[in-house]
Amino acid sequence: MQRARVERVVVLALEGVYPFELGIPARILGAADGRYEVLTCSVDGRPVRTNADFTIGVAHGPEILATADTVVIAAIEPAHIPRELPDEIAAALALIRPEARVVSICTGAFVLAEAGLLDGRRATTHWQVADHFSRRFPRVDVDPDVLFVDDGRMLTSAGAASGVDVCLHLVRKDHGSELANRVARRCVVPPFRDGGQAQYIEQPVPDQGAAGTAATRAWALERLGEPLTLADLAAHARMSRRTFARRFNEEVGLSPGRWLIQQRVARARHLLEASDLPVDHIAGEVGFATGASLRQHLHAAIGVSPQAYRRTFQESRRV
Repeated sequence: MQRARVERVVVLALEGVYPFELGIPARILGAADGRYEVLTCSVDGRPVRTNADFTIGVAHGPEILATADTVVIAAIEPAHIPRELPDEIAAALALIRPEARVVSICTGAFVLAEAGLLDGRRATTHWQVADHFSRRFPRVDVDPDVLFVDDGRMLTSAGAASGVDVCLHLVRKDHGSELANRVARRCVVPPFRDGGQAQYIEQPVPDQGAAGTAATRAWALERLGEPLTLADLAAHARMSRRTFARRFNEEVGLSPGRWLIQQRVARARHLLEASDLPVDHIAGEVGFATGASLRQHLHAAIGVSPQAYRRTFQESRRV
């Protein structure tokens, strides 16, 4: 059996770092059967003050960034976001190899954007600071509604627990959904969260008597292969179509139709990774009318064809 390559992930801790977000890469990637080596550094190798009442010691200085396959910029308290990139941070970022993957968690996106690394790219950050981010970095295409954005070499995620989402995405992208699901179970977290940030934005609390859409979403997930319509979903929830669509969007942050497509694509990706079923068969299993429809939606979601996506995971399945 071929031995899997171990990827080196270096997490950069900056002044004002959130301890929870700082620990996410080691906790999630560290549960991936030894596929990742996670190291932590600071810009000068010295201890880093967190946004809590303690300081964190790190084992490495910035030079370790030059050896990283993936670099993670952990979230920092908004009060510590620099107005201009300090020389020591700029020097640390300059050590990152051109081919290395770079990930930000929450406000870490400000550091990448200030360095110009997100210019012309799609990105996200915490919804509370997304408007400020857009005004400050007009060259970045900010999407405040998603949990994370994968723009090739640059990945950005939203607040706090979205760091878990993006790290699970790395495992899924690198080694397939089976390993990502095992990691999620070990860490007792959802392997994939549907919807976007909109469901977490502050909004009025629904009336006590208002029914939710969670039961209908669970019902729909068991029937993805069927031609579900808004009328079908609303009928199951015992609501009018208009009320259901409004309440669904409030709870999930997506329209019912967009959510269904997202779930069908996610199911198709799992089948492409874990089975040898023909593309047309997978399309029918997940509710797309034809293989051509699956190809269209998969390409829109991740930019590749089903065949190319499957080839990406064939090697990891053999390891």
